[in-house]
Amino acid sequence: MAKKHDIIWFESIDSTNEECRRRIYDIDNLSVVAALSQTSGRGQRGNVWLSEPGQNLTFSIVLKFTVNVMAGELEPMHAYDQFVLSEIAALSVVDMLAEHDIHAKIKWPNDIYVGDRKICGMLIENSLRGEWLQHSIIGIGLNVNQRNFDVTLSNPTSMVLCNEISGETGSHNVSDSVPHYELHELLEEFMDIFLGYLDRYCHIRGGYGRLRHMYLSHLWRKDEPAVFFDNSSSSGFTGMIRGLSDIGHLLIETNEGELREFAFKEISYNA
Repeated sequence: MAKKHDIIWFESIDSTNEECRRRIYDIDNLSVVAALSQTSGRGQRGNVWLSEPGQNLTFSIVLKFTVNVMAGELEPMHAYDQFVLSEIAALSVVDMLAEHDIHAKIKWPNDIYVGDRKICGMLIENSLRGEWLQHSIIGIGLNVNQRNFDVTLSNPTSMVLCNEISGETGSHNVSDSVPHYELHELLEEFMDIFLGYLDRYCHIRGGYGRLRHMYLSHLWRKDEPAVFFDNSSSSGFTGMIRGLSDIGHLLIETNEGELREFAFKEISYNA
């Protein structure tokens, strides 16, 4: 991939994913649309993404796939492999947070948690042409400098709050030494990591398998007893996350020893 990322910043916009969709045929592959404020930000399961203006990273990345690869374009990706994009995006956030001494996990499929608190959410929208991906829009909302959150959010945190936590009690000590992150620089840092993953693992034999291994090593609640809710039967059960299927479905072993497979929206579980 010869092309470097191109970031288009907005002071305010309805949704970065929506802007990418409106401009999908006009902007280049690997372009980024970012906004200091979103008036209609969206998360998974149709949720609204609530973010204090100017305090957090809200952005979307456009990926365009082609059969006849030319400079600046991505090689073909089969629809069967689309979960790879969730893995790359999630691992990129985890790696960037680690650079700032924040140790995070991935709550399947691509929420990012620090301890039992959510610091980042994603909305990935894929467009297919037959059995191949045509383009993808990866929307990411990362809590950065925000300290106060809407009371309707059950478990949020941010980068500055993570840096204020001391000791095992989780108490917050506000200090002048806690950094205020510059959003433009942070997004450039993320994109360097994200493009590095694309370059290293999407064009080599066995690359997808290596991504899966890294993803599983950061999977939140893996091999830990937890209570799950089967949305299709409206019933709860206890089990342990054991891994993922080939297409990225969640594999959970019940207390009775049954290994069950769940697609997105079929299962719920919380801290």
